[in-house]
Amino acid sequence: MGIFGRKTTDTAESSATATATAVNPDLAALTGDYTIDPAHSTIGFVARHAMVTNVKGKFNDFEGTLHLDGGDPARSTATLDVKMDSIDTGSADRDGHLKSADFFKTDEFPAMTFRSVKAEALGGDDYRITGDLEILGTTKQISIDLEFNGAAKDPFGNERVGFEGKAEILRSEWGLTWNAALETGGVLVSDKIKLNFDISAIKNAG
Repeated sequence: MGIFGRKTTDTAESSATATATAVNPDLAALTGDYTIDPAHSTIGFVARHAMVTNVKGKFNDFEGTLHLDGGDPARSTATLDVKMDSIDTGSADRDGHLKSADFFKTDEFPAMTFRSVKAEALGGDDYRITGDLEILGTTKQISIDLEFNGAAKDPFGNERVGFEGKAEILRSEWGLTWNAALETGGVLVSDKIKLNFDISAIKNAG
């Protein structure tokens, strides 16, 4: 992903995060291969429930990689592999339903994957990455809008980059069509799902 060119933190934020040494690297310094740090990253989603409120969830088990190209951001790439059994909405009953044949069929389709095919610099700190998202054995392209959050070296010497991303999908396009009608009209679960990404990635040694 072409996520380059922003000073990492302002004074207030630096004071609040004194455990990391902020840096302002040039493009060449950011170029390289990175591994997503799941302990400091979140892959989340939001669905409308009963037409009146939002239910938020996340996946607790995932891994991914980034290749950042400072000379040509369009050549940057990303991969993501998510274990669907790790879905977590804060309700064991709801999580069990989501893992079942009504939704993700996790016994048959244990993973959700993303493989980038295109990266774009939109100006400023904004970027977009487009790729193939596979769910339930169906692959569709999605675009994720990104904001670069900065780069820093943590107390353990790891060089990190961070960014936030968001996208919207229609779950029905991946065969996720289960629903229930409401007496007052409408349906129990929205077709539109909002995806949220909060990513910290560590530069690989060498």
